Amino acid sequence: MAEHRPNHEFRVMRELSADRRGQLALIGLLALLSTASTLALPWVVGKLIGDLDGGGFNGWTWLLVGLGVGSALAGALATFLLARLGQRMICRLRIRTMRHTLGMQVADIRQEGSGQLVSRITADTARIKKLIDAGPVQLPMAVLTTAGTLVIMGLVDWVLLLVTLAAFSVAAALIVAVVKGLRRSYVSVQESTSTLAQRYVAATDAVKVIKAYRAERQVGDVLAEHAEKTARSEIDAARLEALMMPVISLGQQIALVAVITSGGARLLDGQLSLADFVAFLLYLLQLTSPLMMIAAAVTAIKTGVVARERFTALFAKQPEDHEVRDGREARQAPTGGGLDTAPPDGEPGVPAVEFEDVRFDHGPTPVLRGADFHVPARGLTAMVGLSGAGKTTSLELMQRFAVAGGGSVRVFGRDVTDWSLPALRGRMAYVDQAATLVEDSIRGNLTLGRGEGAVTEQELLRVLDRVGLADEVNRSGLGLDTVLAGNVDLSGGQRQRLAIARALVSGADLVLLDEPSSQLDSLNEQKLKDLVDELARDRALLVVAHRISTVQHADHVIVLDDGQVVGEGTHADLMRDCPAYARLVHGQMLTAAGTTAGPVREAAEATV
Repeated sequence: MAEHRPNHEFRVMRELSADRRGQLALIGLLALLSTASTLALPWVVGKLIGDLDGGGFNGWTWLLVGLGVGSALAGALATFLLARLGQRMICRLRIRTMRHTLGMQVADIRQEGSGQLVSRITADTARIKKLIDAGPVQLPMAVLTTAGTLVIMGLVDWVLLLVTLAAFSVAAALIVAVVKGLRRSYVSVQESTSTLAQRYVAATDAVKVIKAYRAERQVGDVLAEHAEKTARSEIDAARLEALMMPVISLGQQIALVAVITSGGARLLDGQLSLADFVAFLLYLLQLTSPLMMIAAAVTAIKTGVVARERFTALFAKQPEDHEVRDGREARQAPTGGGLDTAPPDGEPGVPAVEFEDVRFDHGPTPVLRGADFHVPARGLTAMVGLSGAGKTTSLELMQRFAVAGGGSVRVFGRDVTDWSLPALRGRMAYVDQAATLVEDSIRGNLTLGRGEGAVTEQELLRVLDRVGLADEVNRSGLGLDTVLAGNVDLSGGQRQRLAIARALVSGADLVLLDEPSSQLDSLNEQKLKDLVDELARDRALLVVAHRISTVQHADHVIVLDDGQVVGEGTHADLMRDCPAYARLVHGQMLTAAGTTAGPVREAAEATV
């Protein structure tokens, strides 16, 4: 049986009509009624002119009023219903985009960039909305109106119709040339707009550093260059767009002169009645409107198709694998709440983490070169090494943010590729060095991934007290419901303590900490060490360490150097048997003894 592959291609009409065929049918019916009324108006005017000798209002007059009002009402209602349907589809598209993005692989998210992703749910969805406004109704009805008008004009006088078509043929050739250039222009506009958004988002994220180095003008100049490039692309597109309407108007003016000249001669010869001549002129004047609608629809469709292709490319990005391989049941995350919830027992005698001949390359650059180490199922393990040694990469491989290029990464005795992602990550808690928080309440941050009802308020407050944050939270007025967004934020140390508290609330039996004490004062650092000691009694804690105090305190130490493990054991064993580790520690001991100046001390601390 052939393997079923999901279709990631984004189709606007398929999404628009999903479970809404009845609404689309009603919109189409209203649009047809509006078009039919529009087509009938000039004919009725001709009949009215032919019956002017009757005097006063007659049946043709009332029919003309009815057709005008009916066309307007049907058109307005169709436009509103389509707009409402389109907005609902855009909402679904934004939700799908955001959910898909969150489910993508970390490497793909980084490659896309936040600015590019933001442009998907802003600029690109706006272009899709224009495509919806133009495509399903506007363009077909404009084409139908144009075709109907030409047919009726031919019935009225086929000679004048030939004159009209000859005049518009010149404009048609120019329009075809313009349309061909529009697609290239729109691709350039959307790419440059997305790049500008990416650069701007990156600049706002780094605004403190920019201000600290007084680089506002420098960064502003770089952004201005990208804005200028975007403007040039938009001007090029606008130049082509600006040709559409004048070309159509030119065709109409040429046709009008030719029709009046030819039609006047035919009228004098008796080959054409005055009523038919007036009706033909009205159809000619009316012909411009659907032609302009077609031109505007083509423009909207061109931009919308480019945006649609960008969504298709995004949805084609493979999500992380949430399935359990080989049909084996994965162990689920702990369901208890709070700090006092004991993690489930690990497999007897199996380390929490094992790396066996693990290799990983970042592009052409090797990061891990056959790394071998283990993290015991109980106790505090410290991982040390110079910058670029592979510490962060090792954490990412454990959580399957990345997949090893060779070797085996096992968590609690099972290869990480044999776990389902929810079960694997449910066994872990992670605190990154930046102590990343989400824009949510303190309660929402603490219960991230668990749901606010899973842990009681008393348990949350108890955990905050253990990390030294309870007093600050209680003084905030809203307490746990304080929303961390905008001007409401925490200091670096407070954010780090809150991130640690979140890890404790998870109840995970493997906790990954990227130097959790880097922004803590001495009092709260001691509180954290006491808490770590308590937690390490019944679970595994792996700390990427940059402080000598953390390393000396650890039960097990892993030393990485240039992507390889050069030492593994206790602090005392490594001081005796691992020269690379001894060099790192001696550098820190010199700073602790006060023999190294401040900047040198900071440099030395960064090496471990």
